[in-house]
Amino acid sequence: MAERGNRPRPRGRTPRRGAPSLAVAGRTLACTVSAAVLGASGFTWYEYRSLDDGMIKSTALSEAKKNAPPHLDKSVNLLLIGLDSRKDMDGNDLPKQFVEDELHAGSSEIGGYNTNALIVLHIPANGGKVTALSVPRDDYVQTAGADGKMHKIKEAYGIAKEAAEAKLAGKGLSKAELERQSREAGRSATIQTVQSFLDVPIDHFAEVNLIGFYDIAKAVEPIQVCLNHPVDDPIIARTATHEGGGTGLKLPAGISSLNAAQALSFVRQRHHLTNGDLDRTHRQQAFISSVEYRLKQQGVLNDFGQMQKLFGVIKKDVVIDNEWNILDFAQQAPNLTGGNVEFNTLPIAGFKTIGGQEVNTVNPDLIKKIVRQLFNREPAPAALAAAPSEAPGETATATPSPSAAPKSVVDVNAAAGAGAASAESKALVELGYQAGRIGDAPARTRATTVTYGSGAKADAQQIAARYGVTAVPSSAVAVGHVVLTLAAGRTPTPTPASPSAGASASAEGSTDPAAGLPMQGPAVKAGGIPCVD
Repeated sequence: MAERGNRPRPRGRTPRRGAPSLAVAGRTLACTVSAAVLGASGFTWYEYRSLDDGMIKSTALSEAKKNAPPHLDKSVNLLLIGLDSRKDMDGNDLPKQFVEDELHAGSSEIGGYNTNALIVLHIPANGGKVTALSVPRDDYVQTAGADGKMHKIKEAYGIAKEAAEAKLAGKGLSKAELERQSREAGRSATIQTVQSFLDVPIDHFAEVNLIGFYDIAKAVEPIQVCLNHPVDDPIIARTATHEGGGTGLKLPAGISSLNAAQALSFVRQRHHLTNGDLDRTHRQQAFISSVEYRLKQQGVLNDFGQMQKLFGVIKKDVVIDNEWNILDFAQQAPNLTGGNVEFNTLPIAGFKTIGGQEVNTVNPDLIKKIVRQLFNREPAPAALAAAPSEAPGETATATPSPSAAPKSVVDVNAAAGAGAASAESKALVELGYQAGRIGDAPARTRATTVTYGSGAKADAQQIAARYGVTAVPSSAVAVGHVVLTLAAGRTPTPTPASPSAGASASAEGSTDPAAGLPMQGPAVKAGGIPCVD
């Protein structure tokens, strides 16, 4: 059960006391909190104890470790969790006016405990470069816990929590105690699901919530972010026939300085983005990088007074495992606050509608190979068919694997010129697609696109997944053809090596463990203010 430290829990404004996490916000939050916590590495033992004694602790990791994959070395894997809930840690609804009017975070009546942010930080045993992996929230996987069926990975927490509540009913627990114990089941199920999906053990975790994100952002605002394109995400009111949506965010291209409410909107937006949730995942990563950069540039990580301000937020809004010695961890992972972190998003295979829900299909074997390559420096994985995960008996329109014949003809245009288009065309041919026309795209092309003609939808979706974009049908594209247009500055996606070829040519001699691996969109690197869509 999650428990509080020995000292009284610091309280903020009453309406915000200990609120649970709102997924989108939580995504970034967890990492932001982690960066702040790690700043403790320069402080004294007494100062560290003043933080540790006030933290909200969880024992969920102990149960999850019973089913964890073995450790291969002394590296550390940290799971950052962000929840989507409009309730506080005692199960009370957040104030409607605060959630809807101040944060523009949708209806305060929306419930649920979805983990819309799941990021694994891998800290090598030798203290080298930190690798961060985001798991798209709609990946359709085998979940752990009471249900144990195929679901979106974000749902493992809520399903296990609901089952725990049913078992605990009638035992005379208070509402707050019932909330705490059932959340422990949700945390354990989430950790076990991630461990199984990625085939790595989780050593520590941090869970952050909507209010936590807002308060952290408030403590460090203004926060600078950078957009590749201007955004306008008007708020759509909720009605009897429409769930509503939108964040109200309106920003120009380039760097903008955000207050806390705008920062929340920045990481929550998914409408009016080319790749929806996948683009939002990159927003989370960029925000984390920007906050860490600001903390370092402003000297906050070396200023105990400023850090105490952040600690006050951390103590009331963040849950960590009870085995986590933050001071030791901070000393072990200096790169987390040194900008030497790279964020990647694990790839999806395509999209399906299963049981009335839109999900991301994934290839579990490929995911595990990618993670082993990134975390353990194994040879780059062979090109695998991106076969979707699927539960027995499910009816869905399957996305054919890349090895299925016949393959579509792919026409490639690139803003970087015909040379770049030709190189990418060759990479696609190696994956089994037919070579099509090669050409230039306008130099000002700023977004990579994939369009397709009749009969080429499945292949178009597979190709689009390589670039983290959405395939769009077009009557202007010939039957059986896919048109790929690469944006200016877009680096061609390396093709995974064949089993006999070893590492891909692009990965040879590279010090980047992600080189040659099929990720979902470009990596986001810490140490500055990265620009994203």
